[in-house]
Amino acid sequence: MKIVVLDGFAANPGDLSWDPFQEFGELIVYDRTEPSQVISRIVDAEVVITNKVVLSEEVFSACPSLRFVCESATGYNNVDVAAAKKRGIPVSNVPAYSSSSVAQMVFSFLLEIAQQVAVHSDAVHQGRWTSCKDFCFLEHPIFELEGKTLGIIGYGDIGKKVAAIAVSFGMEVLACSRTYRPELSTDHITIVTQDEVIRRSDVITLHCPQNPESQGLICQDTIAQMKDGAVVINTARGGCVVEQDVRDALESGKLAYYAADVLSSEPPRANNPLLGAPRALITPHIAWMTTEARTRLMNTMLGNLKAFLQGTPINVVNP
Repeated sequence: MKIVVLDGFAANPGDLSWDPFQEFGELIVYDRTEPSQVISRIVDAEVVITNKVVLSEEVFSACPSLRFVCESATGYNNVDVAAAKKRGIPVSNVPAYSSSSVAQMVFSFLLEIAQQVAVHSDAVHQGRWTSCKDFCFLEHPIFELEGKTLGIIGYGDIGKKVAAIAVSFGMEVLACSRTYRPELSTDHITIVTQDEVIRRSDVITLHCPQNPESQGLICQDTIAQMKDGAVVINTARGGCVVEQDVRDALESGKLAYYAADVLSSEPPRANNPLLGAPRALITPHIAWMTTEARTRLMNTMLGNLKAFLQGTPINVVNP
């Protein structure tokens, strides 16, 4: 059996091992694959592992040997799952492997905003403390999280982990998801409508999938409904915000901060409006990339492959 990994570098830049996959056949690992290379690389493969490389109807038509697709991520919008199903090809993903890591990133952003660690550390290294007349100095206002309201849009596995951390900091938590289920409220977490999350929150964090409902969710209209000085954190998808509207709100002071691990195109174009925007913290889509999360990813993919070969595929997204 031939197993081809089309874009393995992000998941495994060299610190993990693909060796366990060789137990099941010939393994070829490509760090990256251009669209023009996809068919030639998997035309005789039975198993393909992909993260962002697109597997379209055209690809499936040209690769009749394919028997199984393993998505090396939770999202699978790069695979035409209907085309795969039509040919009896199961597509398996890796659910919830990075939930803890993404929740951690949310609070990395939020704690940096609240405590201004980098600003003060830089000031110390620049000699500001050495020359200070007092035992301390404040370069920028800082604030407590306790008592603030955190609004979560998308109350799935990641959203629930974020909520638990927020409660431990003494924050009030408002959460909403596609289905309004107020009966899921607890003593510290209140299920509300999306409009309420937007209107009442000091901090809004996005954990929803990008779809027609969430496309451009954070925009001029919704920002206008937010509290003055609100903070927005996006570790979901870049397309969930209108980036120019966010920049405008940062420049006007309506938004205090915008923190994002995702942008509308990745890597971003040089003219992306968020690059260079005031009080915008941007990281290069790394929330999922902790060693622990990537290890879980690799192990789950291996489990998906084993289950398929045993005739009982798991984590199938096109049953």
